[in-house]
Amino acid sequence: MNLITTPFGFGSTAAEVVADVDLTGKRIVVTGASSGIGIETARALAGAGAEVTLGVRNLEAGEKTAAEIRSSTSNPAVWVRRLDLSDQGSLQTFAANWEGPLHILVNNAGIMALPTLERTPEGWEMQFATNFLGHFALAIGLHRALAAANGARIVSVSSSGNLIAPVIFDDLHFDFLPYDPLVAYGQSKSACALLAVEATRRWANDGIVSNALNPGAIATNLQKHTGGLKTPPERRKTPQQGAATSVLLAASPLLEGVGGCYFEDCNEATTVSKRPSDWMGVAHYALDPANAERLWNISLGLIS
Repeated sequence: MNLITTPFGFGSTAAEVVADVDLTGKRIVVTGASSGIGIETARALAGAGAEVTLGVRNLEAGEKTAAEIRSSTSNPAVWVRRLDLSDQGSLQTFAANWEGPLHILVNNAGIMALPTLERTPEGWEMQFATNFLGHFALAIGLHRALAAANGARIVSVSSSGNLIAPVIFDDLHFDFLPYDPLVAYGQSKSACALLAVEATRRWANDGIVSNALNPGAIATNLQKHTGGLKTPPERRKTPQQGAATSVLLAASPLLEGVGGCYFEDCNEATTVSKRPSDWMGVAHYALDPANAERLWNISLGLIS
């Protein structure tokens, strides 16, 4: 099977990806858009003319980011709404208050390698709950708005962490297994990739497609529990480069109608059966249709 390729690559920036794209009239939500690559994702999409809503936990930080993006892009249509992905009430409120169509949902927010086991009020492991379940519930809650767009896209930010662990179906929340910060992170990122597979299968007839991506190694607050970025300097990206693949999947006409795929460095990634030494590619279990359907059904039961 031929992998999807684009003119963009490792060093491309988000601004370069949308340089010739007009998003006027498009409405977009970017989660976690007050830090890291979320800021640059929102900036590039706003710069292309879209109406962008930043879904953030910290409204003060979000308003500061929104003001800076409005100024740098000359686009006044950058809004802020509170969104806590670990709080099902917050997710339900966000979705219930959304009016009109939603053309693009960028599931960008995430946490990494919490040093000790933390749980939500429901008893869910915090990384799985935040990185995956929160975004799953958000997509479910916004399904009607996405369908109303007549050609919506969902973008799920996964990572090379998918190569650390599959979804551990029999112990999602470490009720039996000893908690391991990176295994929990890896599981959540594999789940993000599976979300793209099943959302596309279930919702393609509604005009909704979804893809997942590895943004690359970018020094952000994400690594605050891991002692900073360990990736060799030649493999590191700036935040502007890190946002490029997200923006490509969100907005590029090159990927019109494409769904259920996993991208890195702005091109479709190779599916691997063993973890490669360069940590590139996507694990076979993170794109497996049976895993994707099983995870969807389990997750529906959790959030309902």
